[in-house]
Amino acid sequence: MTDARTPLLHHTTEGSPTAPPLLLGPSLGTSLALWDQVAPELSIAHRVVRWDLPGHGGSDAGLIRAGATVADLAGLALALADDLGIERFGYAGVSLGGAVGLHLAAHHPDRVSGLAVLCSSAHFGGAGAWQERAALVRKEGTAPVAETAPTRWFTPGFTVPRLVQDNLDADPEAYAACCDALAAFDLRDRLKDITAPTLLVAGRDDPATPPAHLREMADAIPGAELAELSGASHLAVAERPEAVLGLLRTHFGQGARRGMAVRREVLGDAHVDRAQARQTPFTARFQDFISRYAWGEIWTDPTLTRRERSMITMTALVAHGHHDELAMHVRAALRNGLTPDEIGAVLQQCAVYVGVPAANSAFAVAQRALAEEAAG
Repeated sequence: MTDARTPLLHHTTEGSPTAPPLLLGPSLGTSLALWDQVAPELSIAHRVVRWDLPGHGGSDAGLIRAGATVADLAGLALALADDLGIERFGYAGVSLGGAVGLHLAAHHPDRVSGLAVLCSSAHFGGAGAWQERAALVRKEGTAPVAETAPTRWFTPGFTVPRLVQDNLDADPEAYAACCDALAAFDLRDRLKDITAPTLLVAGRDDPATPPAHLREMADAIPGAELAELSGASHLAVAERPEAVLGLLRTHFGQGARRGMAVRREVLGDAHVDRAQARQTPFTARFQDFISRYAWGEIWTDPTLTRRERSMITMTALVAHGHHDELAMHVRAALRNGLTPDEIGAVLQQCAVYVGVPAANSAFAVAQRALAEEAAG
């Protein structure tokens, strides 16, 4: 018996299935390869889902028809999320993919936990130019637009041949239908209704969606943040991937601020305040790394509980003889719900697999730390 369901958008998933979901939407004429330099890093802390527009990359061209709207594309993205069992998700999209994100955030606020809109707009300059491009592609195929794509997408001297080839390989009818969607799109009157935390990213040299379009959205979306990237045009995610990655990691809750909150919860305010007081310009970058990566990404990964992470951390510290750190993490283990007996059981396990002398020293360190905690 064949499956009569409507086919889903072609997609890839990366990262732990238990991590916070993050959907990544592409621009017109590109495939999910647009995110190649960013998605693997994002997948350290997120369940990343990249998808292709209809008729682009691996997606079926029959998913879209002439006269399509951005709402139709947003419906396809929601169908994909539903099929993957994802109820609520972060969303980042470029150009047309960004328009999809705006529509989702405005019309389905219960589904979008956070939004990043890159090199996009709440309107794309009126219908005329898009209707002309749709007519051109329907008549002559995608070769004419692929030929001029680098001048629209990148700053002079930069290109990504794979993405230009994606444009050339796109199904003409599906590409034209996406142009129809852009021609009809105007969400300016709904921007005020977007409640998801929103990041807007503009390429300073973007001729397709100039920074003024992103500023217009920043003024209308409550609490939105705006970043403008120098040396970047319309596909800033491909041209300035490291800058885009940093912005997205921070915006979607994996930056130093979230890490600092978790660090305080586990280690206590007194310890973190002392570490901050000792910080110098020489150590500032390292302290940011600890807060952002160790605490903001590793300790926040829900795959393991904090109790389990405490047990693993103490074992590693015993194995390497890091006694000052061990004392700190014995106290942290108490905050994470371990009892003194359970801490002792961890150290007993270390005696078998790490060595009796190491465990002997660890018991002495832990006993002092527990006594200090008991004394208040």
